[in-house]
Amino acid sequence: MKRFWKWGKLALGITLAAQIAIFSIYTGTVKAAEAEAPNLGITAKAAILMEAATGQVLYAQNEDVPMPPASMAKMMTEYLVFESIVNKKISWTDTVQISEYSAFLSNNKALSGIPKAMGDTYSVEDLFYAVTIYSDNGAAVALAEKISGTEEKFVQLMNETAVRLGLSKDAYFIGTSGLDRVDLGKYAPSSLPGETIFTARDAALIAYHLLKDYPDIVKYSSIVSKKFRPTDANPMINYDWMLEGNKDNINFKKYVYQGLDGLKTGHTDKAGYCFTGTAVRNDTRLISVVMNSSTRDNSFYDTKKILDYGFSNFEKKEVVQAGATVDALPAVPIKKGVNTQAAAVTGEGLSLLVKKGTPDSAFVKTAQAKPDLVAPVKKGDEVGTLTVTYDNKPYTVKMVAANDEEKGSWFRLFFRAIKNFFVDMISGSK
Repeated sequence: MKRFWKWGKLALGITLAAQIAIFSIYTGTVKAAEAEAPNLGITAKAAILMEAATGQVLYAQNEDVPMPPASMAKMMTEYLVFESIVNKKISWTDTVQISEYSAFLSNNKALSGIPKAMGDTYSVEDLFYAVTIYSDNGAAVALAEKISGTEEKFVQLMNETAVRLGLSKDAYFIGTSGLDRVDLGKYAPSSLPGETIFTARDAALIAYHLLKDYPDIVKYSSIVSKKFRPTDANPMINYDWMLEGNKDNINFKKYVYQGLDGLKTGHTDKAGYCFTGTAVRNDTRLISVVMNSSTRDNSFYDTKKILDYGFSNFEKKEVVQAGATVDALPAVPIKKGVNTQAAAVTGEGLSLLVKKGTPDSAFVKTAQAKPDLVAPVKKGDEVGTLTVTYDNKPYTVKMVAANDEEKGSWFRLFFRAIKNFFVDMISGSK
């Protein structure tokens, strides 16, 4: 009994020591990962940098803290306008009549927008230009009313779409414009309490889906100036002073960023200065978000720092080649075929934006065959998946059949079944 107790204490000590060691390694890894985030000297209260093709997060600071987004909320309005165009609910040439509510916002000189009178009519595209270039609040409301009948019904669609696009549980809209309830006056929605709010990560996700699903958005967001009406004395000047198109503008060229073609600025007293930017260089597009900057200049300077960090420190690396055999799943089993296995290859490639010098060992690859595959199988049919895990995030690639696999004749299948029967019987008797 004493000997058992002695060895029991020793075993317990070894187990505890191992647990402590594992815990130390784990916490050390977490701290090391946290320490990897560089200090870029960002003055905004929240920021994030995302790669536009995959949604990889390259840099983040308070990215999951919900804050007022101001006019960055209009990115969701833009997304739903594009969606309504694609679904043929509206067209770019449809006319929209300005309502009392839209006119109220349009003629408030304290807010951004082109003055418009109730009853005026404009095309959907004219109003969309006003939203993307001049952050026109009244135009955003007019488009919402055109699509859903009322802004409140449209905002319900915004909140439903937030869930569909995978935004955080904190993401919430009360209006199309991002304005605070006090600015909406008597038109503030009675059925939607609170204020519009979401996180920097949410803003980046909206931009990610907007650019991915409707890449034509940059055709609008990159315009530096445009007259709303041909008779207007002055054009709308884009609030995004970082646009590459401003490189020859004496007033804005100090802000200009090479390759930047969008996306949405925002400002209210509560939100501070916010900006979702996007720039493309060498076939790599990045999305940056800053929220609650103290000045417009700081929002642009912070954006430059973040984008510079992304373009200077990361490179695109082909992790998986299309049409390649992978060691994790060279073939998959099939039933009732001439062959019992089908060769598998990757159905698509995978390139990730990674820190320069990242070793191949940083990419962990696992594969899973599709269960119960039955011949015939056509070349290119999905037969499994390859999962590449990098920086704790999984990326999935389809595995497909490399060749056609025909169904076996009844004669072949009959004798294969007999063979398998005797093999199983012999194996079971051992």
